[in-house]
Amino acid sequence: MNEPIQVAIMRTVKPGHEAEFEQALHTFVQKSLNLPGQMGVNIIRPAPGGGSRQYGIIRKFANREALFAFRASPEYLAWNQLTVQLTEGSGHAEVLNGLETWFTLPVENLAPLPKWKMAIATYLGVVPVIMTLALTLGPRIRSWNFVLNNLVFNACVVVLLTWVVMPLITRALHGWLHAKSSKNSHEEQMQIFLNPKSNDQ
Repeated sequence: MNEPIQVAIMRTVKPGHEAEFEQALHTFVQKSLNLPGQMGVNIIRPAPGGGSRQYGIIRKFANREALFAFRASPEYLAWNQLTVQLTEGSGHAEVLNGLETWFTLPVENLAPLPKWKMAIATYLGVVPVIMTLALTLGPRIRSWNFVLNNLVFNACVVVLLTWVVMPLITRALHGWLHAKSSKNSHEEQMQIFLNPKSNDQ
């Protein structure tokens, strides 16, 4: 309950309302960041010229209490009401935990992935990165101070995994990772985020 939590929301803007949605989103984000427990917002916009009108909004909260307080805030309630006019459907929300942030693609429905699949994909990424660095970088920094050696080595591991290897792994294994599975109960649970007035919590 006290751990940080990330929520990803997907919204498809109605044709012709893109500029209005952008302005409203910018205003809402600026206001909502002042609410307690906010740890940042990332906006994933449609690629220019791609024809998509789908936006991804990833928010990070200090804990679940901050998430529920945000959901009940006047700022969010007003924003949620406005999106009814500017977007199609009810949108889609998903809680992202741990490694799921690596495996979430902005153009896909944010469905939860089996943790065993994420573990296998991560293993396939970590092993070659560590082996390659051990053979190339390792000998060059072996004589360094133990702490500095590990700081540099692990920093390189994280950088390569985050920006190079894991994006390649997730694309290569996309069909396997995102094989269809039952997710109805999870989607029903997350509708309280998108439609707070429909739930008594």
